[in-house]
Amino acid sequence: MHKFATLDDGSPDGALAAVCGDLSNCRTYNGMTLQAMLDGRNCPSNGRDTPFSRNAALPPLPRAHQFLDASAYVNHVHLVRMARGADMPGSFWTDPLMYQGASDRFLRSCDPIFGKFEWGIDFEAEIAIITDHVPQGTAPEEAGESIRLVMLLNDISLRNLIPAELSKGFGFVQSKPHSACSPVAVAPDGLSGWDGGKLHGILNVDLNGEPFGRADAGIDMTFDFPKLIAHAAKTRSLCAGTIIGSGTVSNRDSKGGPGKPISQGGKGYSCIAEQRMVETISTGSAHTSFLRHGDTVRIWMEDDNGHSIFGDITQKVEALT
Repeated sequence: MHKFATLDDGSPDGALAAVCGDLSNCRTYNGMTLQAMLDGRNCPSNGRDTPFSRNAALPPLPRAHQFLDASAYVNHVHLVRMARGADMPGSFWTDPLMYQGASDRFLRSCDPIFGKFEWGIDFEAEIAIITDHVPQGTAPEEAGESIRLVMLLNDISLRNLIPAELSKGFGFVQSKPHSACSPVAVAPDGLSGWDGGKLHGILNVDLNGEPFGRADAGIDMTFDFPKLIAHAAKTRSLCAGTIIGSGTVSNRDSKGGPGKPISQGGKGYSCIAEQRMVETISTGSAHTSFLRHGDTVRIWMEDDNGHSIFGDITQKVEALT
């Protein structure tokens, strides 16, 4: 068994289900949750086979003990600093950036994104892992053994709220609402692109049906997941079911400079902010708008046969009423 989902059975944590490779069918584990499986509870399959629909699936972990989001692709951070004309501290290349996000609830892969246009609504296409228990002080060389599942994440950001919030020196709260997860999480040994610390493969992002990002998640990842786990566990243990996000997947161009849009032969971007930063660096100002009401973003990865690995995250932006 490599792929798992959580079906909506009316309870807060849903019902665990094993999903077949092409995501067409699943088998439920009655009375079981994914968190219970991560905690080591025996889960014999006692359900029946049914067609799998992402619309009937909750996030793999509808709520988690902990959500930590990193900025593992330092190229993305470098572009932020370049666009502002600011130098980047050298420590950013050796010490990961990480914040603790909202984990009391995650959005389903088909849930709308609610917000006000003036907030600067943006998506961030990421890879995320779900860990086993991690003891405090675990070294990177050992941390990879605690990676139980891999999934996709849309870390929704409200860009225009970030500067004022960070200026207080106390981190994100209002500018980082609940994130959305892919409907399926996959064990590392079920992923052909997994190398023990990174997931290689194209992370596809479409905006309103047009290609926006085709970055390779295994390239330009400065800090792999074992390093992120060890960073988080330096001063505390991590409980089973901790979710760690990679941060926005970001690739340089072939010459080492900022990535180019897909329309110019590049790999595009995994968030609108990065495209705006490249526009600012190249022309002096950004002209691509953040998400507007009615916009739709789609995030997915495919296997070698063109099948969706984790299921799609497809979300439409709706006005906050």
